[in-house]
Amino acid sequence: MKRRIFVTSGLVAAMGLLWSPLAYAKSLPSITINGGSGTPSQTLSILALLTLISFLPAILLTMTAFTRVVTVLSFTRSALGLQQTPPNQVIIGLSLFLTFFIMAPTLSAINHQALTPYLAGHLTLLKAGKNALVPLRLFMYQQTRPQDLALFLRMAHAKAPHGLSQVPTLTLIPAFIISELKTAFEIGVYIFIPFIIVDLVVSTVLMSMGMMMVPPTLISLPLKLLLFVLANGWSLVVQSLFMSFHGGG
Repeated sequence: MKRRIFVTSGLVAAMGLLWSPLAYAKSLPSITINGGSGTPSQTLSILALLTLISFLPAILLTMTAFTRVVTVLSFTRSALGLQQTPPNQVIIGLSLFLTFFIMAPTLSAINHQALTPYLAGHLTLLKAGKNALVPLRLFMYQQTRPQDLALFLRMAHAKAPHGLSQVPTLTLIPAFIISELKTAFEIGVYIFIPFIIVDLVVSTVLMSMGMMMVPPTLISLPLKLLLFVLANGWSLVVQSLFMSFHGGG
């Protein structure tokens, strides 16, 4: 008898577990795939927009001027011999706003060609995304070295393009990143040279004076900071970064 009661109770509990999701599903709002005139529904449009927002950090890191800016600023801090000054948060924050400043023409074009018409209801989300990609592709293409682009086209077994319209986006993005890193390293070399000279001079003077027990960085670090401040170093670095984009790459 007890066994029969236990089995019956188990069947009732199983039926309750199966019925609860079905009853709950009936109370959920229905999701339609297609809207009017064959366009995606508002639910799918919102989902696509949220997905795009989640990709914004990756877009910022790989498809804008952020890569070159943050790398050069990190080189500047290392050349000065400073480990945590300025802090990483300051470097990233300055890089972010410098990126917005450098890419102002591209962002303005995206706003006029994609964002404003989409908010006004003149474009679908898909069409707005395609329009927004056009200025961004143009920016990346202008900053990408031909040899870097040719490298990725060769690895992709693609034909040599006759213009930007024939360059695949998935090929353009890694070529752009490689070009940005190469340009950032070139600028970093020019930043390192004067500070290396200061280190060599200080080390030579200390050895000639027999002060081999004195760490060279104890003397060279204040001299490098003084040289950087007197030369208005941050302004020169920011100006060089801006000219590297708007002066032909």
